[in-house]
Amino acid sequence: MKFSLNDMARCLDLPVSTVDRWIRQGRIPIHRSGNACLFKKAVLEKWAFNHSLPFFLPNEKKEIYKEQNLGLTNLLPAMQLGGVFHDVKGDDVESVLKSAVDKVPVLSINKEELYKRLLEREALTSTGIGKGVAIPHPRAPLPEEIDNPLITTCFLEKSTDFAAVDDRLVFVMFILLSTSIKIHLHLLSRLAFCVRDDLFVEFLRTYPDTSSFLSRIADCENLLDKTD
Repeated sequence: MKFSLNDMARCLDLPVSTVDRWIRQGRIPIHRSGNACLFKKAVLEKWAFNHSLPFFLPNEKKEIYKEQNLGLTNLLPAMQLGGVFHDVKGDDVESVLKSAVDKVPVLSINKEELYKRLLEREALTSTGIGKGVAIPHPRAPLPEEIDNPLITTCFLEKSTDFAAVDDRLVFVMFILLSTSIKIHLHLLSRLAFCVRDDLFVEFLRTYPDTSSFLSRIADCENLLDKTD
């Protein structure tokens, strides 16, 4: 497929300068041809998933908001289902994830297996997206293990080094479990919208109670829906 650099940046929800730099560094599976970006959709979609980035072609982004029964594909119900937990213990990535997995609601998948999958994903590249936030998730969706997508929010007792892109210690994790890549990217896009707002991140640093946190998520999603 062929897109302009500006279009590709919008598809990945990244600054144009970042996409341009990553292409030059060979970090992203896109080739430049003049002012155009050449790519294979399946390859770029998989790359975005593995790097905790949203990826929607313009027509796909419109269609996903038109779909019926989105229900639990939005942040608020997914977070209500996954739960919000404070003072999650751990001294490093492994122990923090272990404690967090114990908080995740009961699944068909064995929790030891989920923990293993999260570690495998973390070994691929850090899920620390910056600003003290991490979004751990398995390398592949769990369509047979869960009926609905969920996000388990974990405020850590001790900030932890996830080797994040900005080297900041992680203080909050959103464990994202989805039933398809499409839903994963949809949720990731909405979560990224929230985290881009520095005021939202500062709010997270107050370690809000569950009610206040979910109320703020609802406000963010309302704002997002008004801009789409």
